Amino acid sequence: MKKKAILVTVFFGFILLSSTVMITLPGILPDGEESEMTITGTPADNFPDDQRAQFCGSSNAKSTDYIQEYSIPTLCTNPLAIVADYDGNVWFTETNTGNLAKFDPTTETFTEYDNPSWPKGGRSMMWGIDYAPDGTVWYTDETYDSVWKFSTIDEKYGRLSYPSEGNSLPQKLQIHGSQIIINDFTGNKITFLDPNQSEDDVNYLSIPSPVDDSVTADFAIDANNNVWFTNWLFQQGGVLVKFNQNGYFDSVSNSDEKSLPLLDFIEIYQLPPELLTPNGSVVADDGTIWLADTTTSYFFNFDPVTEEFTQYVTSDPLPATYGNQTGIVKTPISRPYWIETDEQGRLVFNAQTANNISVMDPKSQSLVEYHVPSKNPHWGDCDPGTGLMLADCGLAQIFDFAIDGEKIWFTEWVENNIGVVDTSVSLPLEIQFESDSIALAPGETKHFNFIVSPKSHKDLLGISLILSPTHDFLNVELVNNSPKTFQLDSDAPRSIYTSIHASEDAVPGTYKILLGTQSTDVAISKFVTVTIE
Repeated sequence: MKKKAILVTVFFGFILLSSTVMITLPGILPDGEESEMTITGTPADNFPDDQRAQFCGSSNAKSTDYIQEYSIPTLCTNPLAIVADYDGNVWFTETNTGNLAKFDPTTETFTEYDNPSWPKGGRSMMWGIDYAPDGTVWYTDETYDSVWKFSTIDEKYGRLSYPSEGNSLPQKLQIHGSQIIINDFTGNKITFLDPNQSEDDVNYLSIPSPVDDSVTADFAIDANNNVWFTNWLFQQGGVLVKFNQNGYFDSVSNSDEKSLPLLDFIEIYQLPPELLTPNGSVVADDGTIWLADTTTSYFFNFDPVTEEFTQYVTSDPLPATYGNQTGIVKTPISRPYWIETDEQGRLVFNAQTANNISVMDPKSQSLVEYHVPSKNPHWGDCDPGTGLMLADCGLAQIFDFAIDGEKIWFTEWVENNIGVVDTSVSLPLEIQFESDSIALAPGETKHFNFIVSPKSHKDLLGISLILSPTHDFLNVELVNNSPKTFQLDSDAPRSIYTSIHASEDAVPGTYKILLGTQSTDVAISKFVTVTIE
């Protein structure tokens, strides 16, 4: 197999903590002084001693009222892509071993399946995974340009070569009907594969993306089998693409040509300038498209009927995620990464640098952000300069999740854990608006009040308020000397008094402001719709 270094690029955003802080993976920068290597006989041997804390983590599972973590028995596996099967078992890939692993939630046991074809010391980011009805787990492998399959019945691996033309990176993978669909992130194409072909006789059909020299990010499929995906250039914008795959394949089958002009079967929509790095994408129940922006704290909704984008925002990351001991992080951002929908029509996304798994209900316009307790201090500004890392600071690098009913399973790439969010657990409070919308003229200010109501009778809950607009020309301020941080009495709802102001240069349109509360373990908020007339 052809080996290439693990791709590290700001396209993914996973190595960026802020606009001014970047941490890289080993093997990318030129070698300096030779680092000490203590042989342990574990996957940790893929890293020199001075990098093991950063990439192998503590493996100490933690929990909150909403999240339970589980430590992977093998040290330093770097778990990545994750999926649940029909029996509730959880399958995930291991970057640092090349193996597939299973977790049984009933017995709380792990099984790791050794891959005999994997080269010793090989590492690969394996971003995409899906479970097939025949009991086969399929997943991508960027280092060796491969698509792997693992039979859960006979416990054997198979490898298919991915069509590599230059700098390919097979990324997300989805089984859709009788085909497997993969986006080639740097190869700038969408690839279709028949999973029933033999390993020796595999045929791929790759559809080139319409924007040259761009990347092809995650994809989603609507009710009419149209494939939606984005093409973009880093910090230069891009387009949302709708590919009519039914029309294309029907035309090809009725034609003597093996392929037809792609432009005849696509529609292109320009992304708004605020949307810079749309990695994740999903089609909601109402047919609208949701995109997650990994360069900011934003996620977006696109309505194919009106062809309009609506911008949403997360809460700010907790200071514990980035530390900021040196003061270098001026504007912390949450970096929404992948995005999916659950059976209730809610959106789920991993906010990578907020260390959150987030659930947004488009119907109620509510957002719940669950904070993952494990953190690796080597991925934040957590060192005060003495070499002593601050406790409870950093990131677990949550790069993927899988939805199974009311459970959301996720991997912690640098903490060697997997975890699960139980969304059925009651929340400690709710947010009640006096109105769901407000209209403003440029230069106008109006009062807007909401109530924070406790739902449990536990001890006092320490919370801080979330007052987050999406645009600079909108501003939210507390009035009547209301504190932004306080203790919520379990028996007393609290009224929050704010004023919302639109500046003189406010652009007419419809916008969202996030209002709510944040505690150590969970943030609960709602969006108010602001119309600038």
